[in-house]
Amino acid sequence: MNSAIGMLEFNSIALGIETADFMVKAAKVDLLRSSTVCPGKYIVIVGGEVSSVKSSMKTGLSRGEEGIIDTLLIPNIHEKVPPAISLTSNIKKFGAIGVVEFYSIASAIKAADAAAKAAEISLIEIRMGLAVGGKGFVTMTGAVTDVQTAVKAATLNAPLLVHSVVIPRPSKAVIESLL
Repeated sequence: MNSAIGMLEFNSIALGIETADFMVKAAKVDLLRSSTVCPGKYIVIVGGEVSSVKSSMKTGLSRGEEGIIDTLLIPNIHEKVPPAISLTSNIKKFGAIGVVEFYSIASAIKAADAAAKAAEISLIEIRMGLAVGGKGFVTMTGAVTDVQTAVKAATLNAPLLVHSVVIPRPSKAVIESLL
């Protein structure tokens, strides 16, 4: 499958909701996320076949033009990214924990894709804007060397990076706090 995701970030909640409706009606895409984010912004994330996502994004860019503050389109997205966006990742085994934090939501999504493509890790979550001041962060787990490799890939050429860490042996309490 040739999957992609597209994201539009708006400075208007009402315009974001309306544009989401136009986007899902314009092409056969899944609405992965449509929600408010701090501080008072709205994001719409769609996923599906590359051509469908491109078509949906074209409609969204046209309909929401005056309120769009950021965009993202990743063709050939790693299969682990959409569940992490939708908060539906099902992690069966935890190992080392990696956390990569960014000043932007789009940067966090790009980093998650790079991390998943670089090493055999599981994405726990891609947190986007809500209750984190508009920032984005990615949490992942796996073998220590894989998490180190993934974090390195996620932070490579990342100008909006805030901080990254690898916790080789996280406590049970920290793992539970991430679920």
